[in-house]
Amino acid sequence: MKYCSECGGTVSYRIPKDDNRERAICDACHVVHYRNPVVVVGCVAESNGKVLLCKRAIEPRYGYWTLPAGFMELGETVAGGAARETLEEALATVELGHLFAMVDVVEAGQVHLFYTAKLVSDYGIGEETLESAMFAEDEIPWDEFAFQSGKFALEKYFEDRGRNCGVHVHELRRSQS
Repeated sequence: MKYCSECGGTVSYRIPKDDNRERAICDACHVVHYRNPVVVVGCVAESNGKVLLCKRAIEPRYGYWTLPAGFMELGETVAGGAARETLEEALATVELGHLFAMVDVVEAGQVHLFYTAKLVSDYGIGEETLESAMFAEDEIPWDEFAFQSGKFALEKYFEDRGRNCGVHVHELRRSQS
């Protein structure tokens, strides 16, 4: 950040009084700008023992497979965002189950949350998708998977085999990407 979103003045980075980390502070109006992690939400949508994957039509990782997931929007719940992303990317309606995976993507400033889900409609190809398809566990294109967080969630999903084993937590650092 170079300019204040409140007044347009320049910002400098320093530790505000009563804080413990460097923040962007406007040199003119003194507004402190906090940058916080962004939430990514998605699900593993299953039907008849197969899971729904989407091939990305956007960067990053154009042409790679992924779970239907994306950035949570203001004004929606985490679960609502996961269902919306599935509808947007795969034109599919799901019945969400439980939250089962959380991945801290530290360098990207993101937290990824994944739900179990049952596919309750047909699926198709959304605007950000080149192709969507259902895969059995032994058919998953693991070497063509877009993101480690989705791969982690899918591995844990198959490990759980439909049991609610709680939330699996993983931390991704740059060396693991």
